[in-house]
Amino acid sequence: MKIGLCGTGTMGAAMGAQLMDRKHKLTVWNRTARRAKSLVDAGATRVETPAELFDANDVVINITIDDKAVRPVYEGRGGLLSTNLKGKLVIEMSTLMPETTRRLEQQVKAAGGAFVECPVGGGPAPARSGNLIGMAGGTPAAFKRAKPILDQLCRRLDRMGPVGAGNTMKLAINLPLLAYWEALGEAISLTETAGIKRTLAADILADSSGAAKVAPARLPWIMEAIGGKFPASAGFQMTGGAKDAAQMVALAKANGFKVPVIDATRKAYKDAVNGGWADRDFALLSAWRAIQSNKRKPAAKKAK
Repeated sequence: MKIGLCGTGTMGAAMGAQLMDRKHKLTVWNRTARRAKSLVDAGATRVETPAELFDANDVVINITIDDKAVRPVYEGRGGLLSTNLKGKLVIEMSTLMPETTRRLEQQVKAAGGAFVECPVGGGPAPARSGNLIGMAGGTPAAFKRAKPILDQLCRRLDRMGPVGAGNTMKLAINLPLLAYWEALGEAISLTETAGIKRTLAADILADSSGAAKVAPARLPWIMEAIGGKFPASAGFQMTGGAKDAAQMVALAKANGFKVPVIDATRKAYKDAVNGGWADRDFALLSAWRAIQSNKRKPAAKKAK
């Protein structure tokens, strides 16, 4: 199948490589052309505008960082909505506010196309191996059309309901995870006050009720980050965590209720981003919190 891919950042590039492994012919666009290089080198064709993706493809996948970034992809000069979409399908895989995807669906339908949202759970490694969790929103007909492609990217794929429901589910699954990294950082802060060795504290936390499913693999490099040694790359940056947390608070507010735990976590992510941690992995909020706590206790009690 011929597929267009709009957005070749960390996740987009991984998904693109997986689709190419499945023998799909890929056409790609990215605002920063060099970020599409790995896919182009592997055989993908690069175009100059999002609209050009539809020249040779009936299906285009878009994945961008947030609501602000997605607007010019659709509505800008040379955007997806600037071309004839009759008979075309847009699969929107960004994590966006539900109101944004509902607006995009209306615009795509008005231009003659079909639209499905499908934000995913999982990082670059699951994306590369086709083991994401897909949470789709759209009409049954549009979902049926998108499903064969999404099945090759996801180990689990569910239609949550109409457009908007998929992104609501994505924010719901991210909420306890974001809050967990803050809670874990506070827990580590307590172990630091007792001078417990970080390797031992990490081992106990990973082997107890103090660990979420995702924690054991990350605890060693969280502890290393407290000591100043950081991973070379980030699967999901701190800015993304801050963005998602803000979306969760906004969605709850729009529906008339409060979410105090994630609201407090949102402020922590914002402080970490403003404190120079924007490009670090979002799980390192735990390390950031422990470092902030270390600054407020006597130096003699610091753990090694």
